[in-house]
Amino acid sequence: MSVTSLTAPALTPDESEGLSVWPASARPADAGDLTVGGISLKETADRFGTPLYVLDEGEVRDRCRAYRTAFPQADVVYAAKAFLCRAMVRWVQEEGLGLDVCSAGELGLAFAAGFPAERIVMHGNAKSPEDLRTAVRLGVGRIVLDSASEIAQLDSIVPHSDRQKVMIRVVPGIAAGGHAKIRTGTDDQKFGLSITDGSAHHAIANVLRRPHLELVGLHCHIGSQITSVKPYVAAVRRMVGLMSLVRDQHGAEFHELNIGGGHGIAYRPGEESLDIGMLAGRVRAELADGCAHAKLPLPRLTLEPGRALVGPAGVAVYHVLAVKQTAGRTFVAVDGGMSDNPRPALYGVRYAPRLIGRHSTAAPALVTVVGRHCEAGDVLADEVPLPGDVRPGDLLAVPAAGAYHLSMASGYNLVGRPPVVAVRDGAARMLVRRESLDDMSRRDVGL
Repeated sequence: MSVTSLTAPALTPDESEGLSVWPASARPADAGDLTVGGISLKETADRFGTPLYVLDEGEVRDRCRAYRTAFPQADVVYAAKAFLCRAMVRWVQEEGLGLDVCSAGELGLAFAAGFPAERIVMHGNAKSPEDLRTAVRLGVGRIVLDSASEIAQLDSIVPHSDRQKVMIRVVPGIAAGGHAKIRTGTDDQKFGLSITDGSAHHAIANVLRRPHLELVGLHCHIGSQITSVKPYVAAVRRMVGLMSLVRDQHGAEFHELNIGGGHGIAYRPGEESLDIGMLAGRVRAELADGCAHAKLPLPRLTLEPGRALVGPAGVAVYHVLAVKQTAGRTFVAVDGGMSDNPRPALYGVRYAPRLIGRHSTAAPALVTVVGRHCEAGDVLADEVPLPGDVRPGDLLAVPAAGAYHLSMASGYNLVGRPPVVAVRDGAARMLVRRESLDDMSRRDVGL
């Protein structure tokens, strides 16, 4: 497979705008093609088939380093639920980040890939006994407690000679996030323990009495796809207030504060993303001022980016299967859909697909890109501009596809989940192979 030179010319202003939500390595190429990581997307699709996820390893690593630079005195912990495979575990480890997992499955994969257990945080609003036993057995660094029943259960699991470091997930009463279904900082959802009704304070007191649990700090997560710094600053202010109250009533001072993640990215040109440098400055200032005013020791900060590290590094590639006009609308159907990207159906996310692999001089027309599945809601991109001559056999590429695609993919219609191919420095390698019919058939034992 041929590759494009790694010394590609700088982008023109028009190209920069058109590729603003693509990996930084994306470059236009001959015949309407596009390269990422020095690799032709068309040739990658020809080699590995479609649907296909392409992940720019260099972009992931650069984003990890940007967080480490912005937060040099904090612990940056990658939220594995965004995307997880053994190679991703290795990249995160090599870049000096921790790892946040939500199940025994995610924990087991990370441990098998050699990630240090003491740098892992275990999350989940309803952890199973297996989740907790596995976390204790492997020695994870922190378990974030989410309910009163979980406190008692974990205390009974920890061996009598040991103490497990834990944090309490607190609901600070702040609404933030790109959609109601991903706002987790208010009292009307399933996560955490509320400051407002006193359940957070009660849980803290409960843990402080437990002989096998060591409460090292507090945790909060206010939502996802957040593009403003203001809600994080407000959350820090409320968490410092709670730490002051706990100190006054129980004499306990916490040395860690985890403010979660949820950092928003741009999915289409012109959309905003969270300014990480501004976040770092404002959060550090608020935390320092608040602790100084309350005469509290300054806790070590932890944050948990997921989407912001891997989302912009991913590209989804599809073949067009059909084009039809009906009721005044043009529908472009591709060989994937909600089985490999359920986010438009769940959250109304809008993407910006691009025709690749051939030049077109046709004027753009508004089309709706739909999937192949038996649901009217199987829409990948509603009313987006594509060349008016788009036709079956064409390739469409969708940027900002690295997060919550494969991790939320399903087996709907038994089409099989796509492979993941990493690109970097002009080379491509498969990280996760395509799910086959044989893979799915092996689970069906009921004849």
